[in-house]
Amino acid sequence: MPSIEKIIKQMQANPHDVCFEEAVKVCCKFFGRPRQTNGSHVVFKTPWQGDPRINIQNKNGKAKTYQIRQILAALDKLKTSEEP
Repeated sequence: MPSIEKIIKQMQANPHDVCFEEAVKVCCKFFGRPRQTNGSHVVFKTPWQGDPRINIQNKNGKAKTYQIRQILAALDKLKTSEEP
């Protein structure tokens, strides 16, 4: 399986064709264990006020495009919040 950095680059280049398992791997790395895994959705909690969540849905082995965009936006926000 590719590295986290490589998966993120693939997500940025083509958010339409991202494996569900790779999206989950990225979220686990940055947001910890999922708070919900039952059913067809995996839900991750983010560290910001208001309890925003990242919700990933498995559709035929792929993650949905709008959910990949949400992951990328959350990663950007996380990156900017860590910078001094």
